Amino acid sequence: MPRVRACEDRGGWAVSLEGAARLGVLLRERGLSISTAESLTGGLLGAVITDIAGASDYYAGGVTTYATASKAAVLSVDPAVLATLGPVSGTTAEQMAAGVRGLFATSIGLSTTGVAGPTAQDGKPVGLVFIGLSDESGTFSREFMSSGESREEVRHQTVEFALDLLIDHLTGRTPE
Repeated sequence: MPRVRACEDRGGWAVSLEGAARLGVLLRERGLSISTAESLTGGLLGAVITDIAGASDYYAGGVTTYATASKAAVLSVDPAVLATLGPVSGTTAEQMAAGVRGLFATSIGLSTTGVAGPTAQDGKPVGLVFIGLSDESGTFSREFMSSGESREEVRHQTVEFALDLLIDHLTGRTPE
């Protein structure tokens, strides 16, 4: 289960840095590098990864392609995919991950796309999230449904989903 915790004192949500720290250890131990491509998380995934001291050892950088057109222009997401499936799809997430991996020449590309709300997008419900992952073994995506009740909660849960997915992939665990 994703490790998202409420911060009562701040009245909001915060992402646990436990996953980012664990990911950093795994990447450093294996000599791997990572880059991120983000849509609904708006740079939050990269920010959480870089909250860990020494992240420059493995984090090359990231791009926020919030607008649909920027996904094609910056990450080489196929415009036909965007036209038929839309920006919120597993295929889009996969192409974003592969695109950022190529852009930064990293071992791993990790991407986020989804609907943060407050309303559905192109018939897709608030909370629908796709995480894309690309590495030497291939490229794949996973669909998640956030239980967040606000944009902030959806975005923070998405970061947790992404970190958990990559940790599970690197350790050979099957995602829950």
